[in-house]
Amino acid sequence: MAFFKLFSTAFPEGGTIPKLHTCEGADLSPEIEWSGEPPNTKSFALIFDDTDAPSGTWNHWLLWNIPASVHELAQGVKPERVGESGTNDFGKSSYSGPAPPKGHGPHRYYFRLFALDIEKLDLHAGAKRADLDQALGSHVLEKAVYMGRYERKWGR
Repeated sequence: MAFFKLFSTAFPEGGTIPKLHTCEGADLSPEIEWSGEPPNTKSFALIFDDTDAPSGTWNHWLLWNIPASVHELAQGVKPERVGESGTNDFGKSSYSGPAPPKGHGPHRYYFRLFALDIEKLDLHAGAKRADLDQALGSHVLEKAVYMGRYERKWGR
């Protein structure tokens, strides 16, 4: 029996996200892949967030209307090549890598991929997280999660 899973060759599940994919590096999205989605999946949506941010969950990447035929996002992928982007909490409509406050300790960053029963969510480009959450509504068939950690130290 297959199960919906998300993975990356950039770092192991629960491991440290390489600097290349953070605010201290090139700020490139890591390569991510998935498999085992439900057979009636018509599209995917992706949320990348930091649940340990001092002000509450901080959204780093919002992407939806990813076609069901897509099963990976290449490193540094341009969102418009695979779906539609929302506005993250940095005010950008693209990936923004981990950027925890220096000395705040390690933060957990979650990639959450949703298998949806609809081809297109009725959302305008640049929508925010609350809009995406509402649009996902009853369309989620299954969710896959992959977590990485990152910490910025004092003096770096």
